[in-house]
Amino acid sequence: MNIIRELSSYSDQPISTQVLLGLLKGYNRPYDKIMELLKQGVIYQLRRGLYVTSSLVSTNTPEPFLIANHLYGPSYVSLDSALFHWGLIPERVFEICSMTPKISKRYTSQQVVYSFTHLPLAYYPLGIKSLSIHEKQTVLIAGPEKALCDKVITTAGVNLRSKQQALAFLVEDLRIEKDQLREFDLRAMITWLPVCPKSRSIKLIIEAIAGL
Repeated sequence: MNIIRELSSYSDQPISTQVLLGLLKGYNRPYDKIMELLKQGVIYQLRRGLYVTSSLVSTNTPEPFLIANHLYGPSYVSLDSALFHWGLIPERVFEICSMTPKISKRYTSQQVVYSFTHLPLAYYPLGIKSLSIHEKQTVLIAGPEKALCDKVITTAGVNLRSKQQALAFLVEDLRIEKDQLREFDLRAMITWLPVCPKSRSIKLIIEAIAGL
C-alpha cells in the first residue's frame, strides 16, 4: 500500500481518525502507523481525532477557514475574519474567529490561533452563508450583516445609545465605508432582532445605516 498516494486524495480536507483508519485497514496496528506518520511529519494533528497532511504528501492544503469549520463544530467564521474577507475592514486578521452555539473555545495549531465564541442557539443560525473558497473547499461564514452583528454583540463595552454613536462605531471605530454599509440587507437584520442579543444596539446600527 502506498499510503502517501492514498493520503494525497485527502490533502485539501481535514482528516478524521475514522478516515485514517479506513486508509490503514491493511495494517495490523493502524494506530501505531498513525503515530509513525505523525513522527515522520507526513501528517500533523489539529486536535485529538483530526489531522491534515503535510507538504510531504501534497502542496494542496485546507484553507484556514475550512480548518476552523472542522476544528470545532457546529461553527462558522465570523467577526474580524469575516469582515476582512468581505472587504469591510482594512486590517488583515491573523486569528481565525468563529461563532458556535457550544461553549467558547480556543485552539492553536501550526502557529495559527482559532477562536470560537458562544452565541445563543436561537440567534446562531441566522445570516450564515455557504461559500466556495477553493476547489472542493466550501466553508460556512457569516454574511456581512451577520458578521457585523456578531462584532457588536461580542465586543465588551459596546452598548450603543444613539444613532450617532452607532454611526461613529461603524465608520470611525471599524472604518467601514458608508457606500458598503448602504448595500447591507437591513430587512434581514430587522428579522433577527427578536432573538438577537444586544438588540437595542443592533436596532440603532440598522437605523444609522438606513439614514445614510
